[in-house]
Amino acid sequence: MRPDTYAYYPGCTLHSTAKEYDVSARLVCHKLGIKLQELENWTCCGASSAHTTNELLSIALPARELQAAEEMGLPLAVACALCFSRLKHSAYELADKEKLDLVNELLGKEFHNTTEVVHLLKVLYEERDAMTVSRPLSSLKIACYYGCLLVRPQEIVDLDDVENPQIMDQLMERLGAVTVDWGFKTECCGASLPLTKPEMVLKLSHRILSQAKQAGADCVAVACPMCHNNLDAYQKDMKRKYSDKFELPVLYFTQLAGLALGFSPKQLLLDKHFTSPLPMLRDKGLADAGIAIKV
Repeated sequence: MRPDTYAYYPGCTLHSTAKEYDVSARLVCHKLGIKLQELENWTCCGASSAHTTNELLSIALPARELQAAEEMGLPLAVACALCFSRLKHSAYELADKEKLDLVNELLGKEFHNTTEVVHLLKVLYEERDAMTVSRPLSSLKIACYYGCLLVRPQEIVDLDDVENPQIMDQLMERLGAVTVDWGFKTECCGASLPLTKPEMVLKLSHRILSQAKQAGADCVAVACPMCHNNLDAYQKDMKRKYSDKFELPVLYFTQLAGLALGFSPKQLLLDKHFTSPLPMLRDKGLADAGIAIKV
């Protein structure tokens, strides 16, 4: 039997630049009867920096959250693909008793490394048959983008096929959408390099959006705040550099699920994106024509 209650680790971005991901995740889970109990006093998991500077820190920071969920006796649901990756890596490394003992000493608490870490995409995928769709996404063609961290390395994250993952596609299809067949599902978008290597991010993200557009997608679905930022926020920069005017909306899979389950674009904060999805959703009959469109 699947659990109906999870400890919930939002991570730093879902309380800031990816607030729409957090809001839509909570709305959808509540609608499905899934309880998310946010960890108390959670801290940053180390994200993209700790493992490049200090190996022990990169294990201990996520272990703090794993230990908190263990005390609650609940599996730990994570929305951010990067946080998911760091938590899974930490749990994997802590199978080594020597490392576990060292981290226990740092934490000052007994920790047995028993927490199951689950990405929110997997949680909703497993609930797909119980979903009551009130607004089918049948007019939408979606390019499901998993990114490079959500499914790799397979021996650690164990989520889906590393080359052609399907669970987001199958979830979107359950909601009535058509998912496009394309080859860039797991290509890197540039990750955390927008400030240090912006040209690389533009190049990689441009390739991804080009392929999604060529495949006939109306929008791209993502499961990572970093991927969302790179693909959404820099489309104007891509236009200046490559003369491509994509205007291709990038939405969190939870926002698309929320639309299908009957929530309004306003409730799902769909007006918060740099590349507004509202004109496209209005044309597809999925948004009220009276909703203000962010330009």
